[in-house]
Amino acid sequence: MANTIGILGLGKMGEALVRGMLDAGVAKNRILGTTGRAKSAAEASKRLGIKVFTDNQKLIEKCDVIFLSVKPQHVEAVLNENSKSLTKKKLLVSVCASITTSQLESWSGGRCAVVRSMPNTPCLIGEGVTAIASSATSKPSDLKLVSELFETVGKVVVLDESLMDGATGLSGCGPAYVYLVIEALSEAGVKVGLPRKTATLLAAQTLVGAAKMVLERGEHPAALKDEVTTPAGCTIDGLMALEAGGLRVTLINAVMAAAERSTKLSR
Repeated sequence: MANTIGILGLGKMGEALVRGMLDAGVAKNRILGTTGRAKSAAEASKRLGIKVFTDNQKLIEKCDVIFLSVKPQHVEAVLNENSKSLTKKKLLVSVCASITTSQLESWSGGRCAVVRSMPNTPCLIGEGVTAIASSATSKPSDLKLVSELFETVGKVVVLDESLMDGATGLSGCGPAYVYLVIEALSEAGVKVGLPRKTATLLAAQTLVGAAKMVLERGEHPAALKDEVTTPAGCTIDGLMALEAGGLRVTLINAVMAAAERSTKLSR
């Protein structure tokens, strides 16, 4: 891994990355961060045990790998202000939705290597998934390094950049869809007489278990669905109700709508 890692914009995702890297054995003195205010910098420093500044240029100068974790609308201004410090010895990793590598290269002066990423919020508990894409300026070794860093907070997939908006619509926004499903299942549990907490536990753990079955067994979800669906049993009636309600098409449309929005935001 790189000598020094900087998190420029130490929000929730930035803190998740710091905690993941620390748990993976990266020394505290190799990780630096920035926030917008002195008070929040002091609080983050105390909470994480790392040095946190309010000076982005100072962080860039001290770090080999810089995770850019600011709001998308602030990316151009932040990079323009600090482009002189982004030399060819630096690796810039964007954690900002919708911002393309060509935009990052242009706004940073085209002097440093760039990698684009799209993590999701379960990274906060080490169960995230991050899509990453290389650029014309990055090398395979850069992609390997970024993969290793993101693997400290979950799984990683490497994609062509043309697929990153699709990943944003699926895994980046996906936790919100799943929370809605859990909420709906919990409401259904209450409807049939279960206590609220019990219904939520049953719903959430069912999703956790089903997801682990998909990941660990490596079978198509349809095959696993068939294992639960016995002839003339309860499950087939539930599945028919879901199909009648358009759940499958609705989820597909949700991913497509979010992916299209991501594409528009980059423009």
